[in-house]
Amino acid sequence: MQKTRRKPPTMNNRELSWLAFNERVLQEAQDLSVPLLQRLRFLGIYSNNRDEFVRVRLANLVRAAQLQGHKEIVLPDGASVREILRQVDERMNANRKVFMETYAKIFSEMEERGIRMIDEKRLDDAQREYCRNYYSAVVSPRVVPLILRRTTKIPFLRDGDIYHAIKMSSTRSKTARYAIMQIPISSSCPRFVVLPSPEGCRDIIFVDDIIRLCLDDIFFMFSYKGIAAYTFKVTRDAQLNLDDDISRSLMEKMKNGLENRMHGRPIRLIYDVDMPGDLLELIALKLGLKNKEGFDAGGRYHLMRELMKFPSIRPDLEDPSPQPLRHPYIKQSSGLLNVIGKKDILLHYPYHTFNHFLDFLRETAIDPKVESIHITLYRTAEHSKVVNALINAARNGKKVVVFLEFLARFDEAQNIDNAERLQKEGIKVIYGIDGLKVHCKLVLVERRERRATRGFAYIGTGNFNESTAKIYSDFGLLTSESSIVDDVRGVFDFLLAHRPLSCAHLMVSPFSMRSQFEKMISQEIRNAQKGKKAYIHAKFNSLTDEKIIACLYKASCGGVEIRLIIRGSCCLQAGVPGQSENIKVISIVDKYLEHARLAIFHNGGDERIFILSADWMTRNLDRRVEVGAPILDRSIQKTLRGVFDLQWADNVKARDLSLLCNRYVPRGGEESCRSQMALYKFYSGA
Repeated sequence: MQKTRRKPPTMNNRELSWLAFNERVLQEAQDLSVPLLQRLRFLGIYSNNRDEFVRVRLANLVRAAQLQGHKEIVLPDGASVREILRQVDERMNANRKVFMETYAKIFSEMEERGIRMIDEKRLDDAQREYCRNYYSAVVSPRVVPLILRRTTKIPFLRDGDIYHAIKMSSTRSKTARYAIMQIPISSSCPRFVVLPSPEGCRDIIFVDDIIRLCLDDIFFMFSYKGIAAYTFKVTRDAQLNLDDDISRSLMEKMKNGLENRMHGRPIRLIYDVDMPGDLLELIALKLGLKNKEGFDAGGRYHLMRELMKFPSIRPDLEDPSPQPLRHPYIKQSSGLLNVIGKKDILLHYPYHTFNHFLDFLRETAIDPKVESIHITLYRTAEHSKVVNALINAARNGKKVVVFLEFLARFDEAQNIDNAERLQKEGIKVIYGIDGLKVHCKLVLVERRERRATRGFAYIGTGNFNESTAKIYSDFGLLTSESSIVDDVRGVFDFLLAHRPLSCAHLMVSPFSMRSQFEKMISQEIRNAQKGKKAYIHAKFNSLTDEKIIACLYKASCGGVEIRLIIRGSCCLQAGVPGQSENIKVISIVDKYLEHARLAIFHNGGDERIFILSADWMTRNLDRRVEVGAPILDRSIQKTLRGVFDLQWADNVKARDLSLLCNRYVPRGGEESCRSQMALYKFYSGA
């Protein structure tokens, strides 16, 4: 008798799942309960996410399609690369239409409230004079027009910048003259300029349109009957390649790699749909884009991520953030090390102030008993207070060792700057491990107490970045528990000297994290099969690893209740008969970016709870150094249990991820629960 071939488990495609996540961001821009200017900024977040998707994920697909030739490459979800490229293109086009409709609607609502976006043709005389003066004083020194000829090579056009393509129609012949010009955008030359306005109004103009107003002043030396500017931008492949020259330092290779990335192959040309065909053809020819491959027609304005920086001109139309709370165990002017020496402390940003972590570093920097500080850095703020505290520690005679991961995508240049600053102060900086990206968030402080050395550790889920800590939700554990500290010490020994790593409590990838998760999932299955209560409750940014998904499917079929909160990509399909009936997945997209990772296993009634730097992604489990810390303190266990339950109860900002439908979780007759606001009350004791 012939065996029936078992149907492979079904999975969501990673790229389509990611686009579904960005659609949830777009939903926030459409949500009328969100304050108006906050909705505008969600459009900026959506646009920024979309640009990164094109530079990284779409670029990977395009590269795979080009490499495969005539051979069809099949992805883990069963679809071919070409089929996914087609679906991605369709989805992005559909989302673009929704974006533009939402954009127009928000601007219309703004105008109803007296906030008017006006272009160069709607200026009154006083505003026109203001714009010309503004151009002369602020914009003109930053503008470099370049004449574009068919016989000359186009100047390099940077990824992430926007340009005007200018056409000057001739007065004497059919031949036109062309030029390109970067639109300068910086903190000293912002994208949006607030104009002198009539009473009761706030008029704002794009700097793009100020340049359009002054085109005659820029090109006065040419003779033409008409002149017009059309905005465009180029998106390039963001792959970072490092050469194999062993005579060069890693920092030199990084600098060269970043320079090469800036000159990466163009993936897309996004242009004003009104751009004349001859001008578009010329730009595409110079960029090497053929057959309209990667052409993306849009509106008059591009680089809409700048909407995140829209001027704060109406507080009543903003979504004010509550003041971050002090942890109840941390008193002002009290020694943090004394507090941590007695009890573990869990910080949850942005509900708790990130200043607690900065104070921890500042205190260790000047404490005469502290001998050394070890830290891993992945992403930092631009003018990092964390880096400043480490420099201060070195100046106070502490041994400071920084393991700095250069390969933090799009933050490589910042990390190079940090490395140079730290090294100038005599701080030992270690860059990377060959083949492994160091993504864990660890601090180890060694302090001399009573003729012995006592360790203090910080284990986090997010970056040591005081800027993003205001808007990213993350956990940080401060502890002096000797068994945990010993494990942290072991991780640093591995990072610095590549010594064998064996931990009593910490889960560390790529060594033990995957196997420990698999063992805990298997234990829940065994408990369920014995008729015992069994569950897995977890919160991650992404769930894309095939093996973990297969384990969760097996657990679901074995009777384990599984609740997952996944913010971004989720390849697991929930609620599929015979595969995942016992799995429910939601996603929360709200004011704060949900970045904290948390895993809870029932474990026969003695819950095992972990906070982690890793997501359930193959790269995190197999190709990165990540750390998951068990929570041993009973009161903190109770807190984290309460955090998960509150977020699971969200029926305002939670979406059901079954089949990537993005439907809001129904409220039914339940009282509304917006978990981020509920968490603030939870921590404030209100």
